[in-house]
Amino acid sequence: MPSPADRKPQCTLAQTADSLDGPSEIYEIKTHASGAAGSLPLTAEMLRDSPSGDIFGLSQNAGMGWNPSEVGRRQFLILSTQGGLRAPDGRPIALGYHTGHWEIGLLVQAAAEEFRRLQALPFAAFCSDPCDGRTQGTTGMFDSLPYRNDAAIVFRRLARSLPQRVGVLGVATCDKGLPAMLIALAGLRDLPGVIVPGGVTLPPTVGEDAGTVQTLGTRFAQGTVTLSEAADLGCRACATPGGGCQFLGTAATSQVVGEALGVSLPHSALAPSGQPVWLDLARRSARALHLLAERRIPMRDIVTPAAIRNAMVVHAAFGGSTNLLLHIPAIAHAAGIPRPTVEDWIGINRKVPRLVSVLPNGPVHHPTVRVFLAGGVPEVMLHLRRLGLLDPSALTVTGRTLGENLDAWESAERRQRFRELLRTLDGVEANDVILPPERAKERGLTSTLIFPQGNLAPEGSVVKATAIDPSVVDAEGVYRKEGPARVFVSEAAAMAAIKRGEIRAGDVLVLAGVGPLGTGMEETYQVTSALKNIPHGKHVALLTDARFSGVSTGACIGHVGPEGLAGGPIGKLVDGDIIRIELDRVAMRGTIDLIGGGGRRFSAEEGAQLLERRPVRGDLAPHTALPEDTRLWAVLQDASGGTWGGCVYDPDQITATLRAGQAALAARKTRGSVS
Repeated sequence: MPSPADRKPQCTLAQTADSLDGPSEIYEIKTHASGAAGSLPLTAEMLRDSPSGDIFGLSQNAGMGWNPSEVGRRQFLILSTQGGLRAPDGRPIALGYHTGHWEIGLLVQAAAEEFRRLQALPFAAFCSDPCDGRTQGTTGMFDSLPYRNDAAIVFRRLARSLPQRVGVLGVATCDKGLPAMLIALAGLRDLPGVIVPGGVTLPPTVGEDAGTVQTLGTRFAQGTVTLSEAADLGCRACATPGGGCQFLGTAATSQVVGEALGVSLPHSALAPSGQPVWLDLARRSARALHLLAERRIPMRDIVTPAAIRNAMVVHAAFGGSTNLLLHIPAIAHAAGIPRPTVEDWIGINRKVPRLVSVLPNGPVHHPTVRVFLAGGVPEVMLHLRRLGLLDPSALTVTGRTLGENLDAWESAERRQRFRELLRTLDGVEANDVILPPERAKERGLTSTLIFPQGNLAPEGSVVKATAIDPSVVDAEGVYRKEGPARVFVSEAAAMAAIKRGEIRAGDVLVLAGVGPLGTGMEETYQVTSALKNIPHGKHVALLTDARFSGVSTGACIGHVGPEGLAGGPIGKLVDGDIIRIELDRVAMRGTIDLIGGGGRRFSAEEGAQLLERRPVRGDLAPHTALPEDTRLWAVLQDASGGTWGGCVYDPDQITATLRAGQAALAARKTRGSVS
């Protein structure tokens, strides 16, 4: 037995935390300090004419340790979505929400050092972002899309709160952080700006990508994966500690769109995070912003209607995430230019061929890093330019036009060396990842998005047609389905039914009341991935007023408008209603209609009349856990054009709505007093 002297006192964590005592060094306190050595570079004119804030700002700069003689240099602001806290050796001290913002502090550091080398004064500010993967199936998802609006506001406020900044560098990578940054910089119309995309994580050498691994729960419930297999696969899915996902989901698509807009440097999207090529991008972006500031080229000269159209064209050629239908209009709105309409999206997607073979669309499921090595966005744009689908006159953050950038890319050593690396490292030819139009047609790559309308979606909807299993598409390239509705008003209820085996082949699973007003327009990847990974999932269609993850596959129709809680027909469906879906993947047309119910069949026109008479379901209501913040976001975006307007805040429309409401209330009050 140990002696009493050897026994250590036992204390609980609570006792330790509550103790007022501590190590002796806590009592080593100073009550004054000498301050920075040197003098501020003030002039008599500055003291007489400058705002007091400018003078005090110099004091703050010196107080933070910058050389006092240099604190008056031109100021550049680096905004980022950095999250977590890394030790200098990369060890996690505090985790971030996701790998995408985990190590982008290294990009911030590289850019800041470059600004310093250019004899500028860098500032850094942060607004971290959530992880859509982490919040799948939880009430945290209710904050996902509203966060985008809030973060864009915060970024713009941070930029305006540094009055002397001459340019803004935005560093971001993932599903909502990067769209928020794009919206923010587009809204800083009179300032130069550059976006640094945070790159992508690598896939595991052996294992599953970060999209597939999110289906482990469903597959385990179905008996297709064991507990030990799930534990092993889940451990390895994020094979490197930084960057967005390995598939062309919302994060990767947002990087592609940023480059296509011209607000990121050529060949910047989808770079492997943490590697020298990635850090080099940050340094070159800092130099580009410095040059834009010298030439006084603001964002309004870059984010133009031509740039927006180019981004939509590239989005179609990549087969990108449907979430960008929410983000691109929001970017346009922030830039003060017209938002693209449903008709604009339809026109582009009917005209533009899909050229990229990548996860999750295929036909070969290449990870996003291979798209980068194959030439990324500029390689795709070379093909699109030859087809006459781009506006090459659009100005970019290089200070040159898109056409000039593509001319340089075509003959660049970088282009050839990365294509050779792809062949050497992975045994893959670049033209099998980014396909020339003729080869894409031979391989059966069809355009991506169809925008079905009909009596169930009078305002429109969207489906990623390329994600429909080819085996359920007929010889004419048309997906045809008629089936009974299985209606759910919560994702949890739909998931429970899937896991219990209650969703059968031939069903049309309807998830209603989960648009902006119901759940903040949650992302329903749980449902789409579950359907993909049950044996008969390809024979089930999904119809919802929610949105999907960029990695979702199947006959999944989302963004149905009007949403159920706004009185949309989708909120009037009941179990057993017969729904007809037709999606023509060649002509890029589609319809979704109620054509039967109560034991009889009828025309789509009759179905529309029936829906007009039906009341909204009695169990349709906002989720009980919907935060008040999200409720406010929902009503503000509804007054600003709703889902198909990009879920933005339009002050003029909101003001008009409020004034009309106030006038109506006043009139009602007057009538009440008279009676």
